[in-house]
Amino acid sequence: MAQLANFTGTTPRFALPYLFAGQAQKEFFVNEAHAITDLLLQPVVEGETNTPPVTPATGESWLVSNNPTGAWVQNEGSLAGFYGGTWLFVPPTEGLRIWDKATRQILVYRDTWLRAAEPTATTGGGIVDTELRAAFSDLIEALKISGIFPA
Repeated sequence: MAQLANFTGTTPRFALPYLFAGQAQKEFFVNEAHAITDLLLQPVVEGETNTPPVTPATGESWLVSNNPTGAWVQNEGSLAGFYGGTWLFVPPTEGLRIWDKATRQILVYRDTWLRAAEPTATTGGGIVDTELRAAFSDLIEALKISGIFPA
């Protein structure tokens, strides 16, 4: 994870910085932990992109696509949050869910970011049974991706 500083002790899941006895500049470590926590609590992203926005708002976050450029290079798949005038990156962990404002959809991280696809609607006629079975299969797969049914 790209951080504003190298922390000597961090939490195992999201690398939140630990404070240690006699530590100088405690507010820096606490503020970094708060920024990461803010990014991860009910995470909402503006969308998914490879290119950092030119004028991001403080607290705005994005899902970094597979071929990032600029300040996002080497952070593919991470959540990128803009805090204190710089980008903060948090790599996903298994089971993380985010809300994508652009697509109005929940994404789930399971070795990669997954989005449920909308099943194909049946059109009726002589092959309804075949179409309905395919639609049900698509719906079951979408529910698995969403984590409602086990994968």
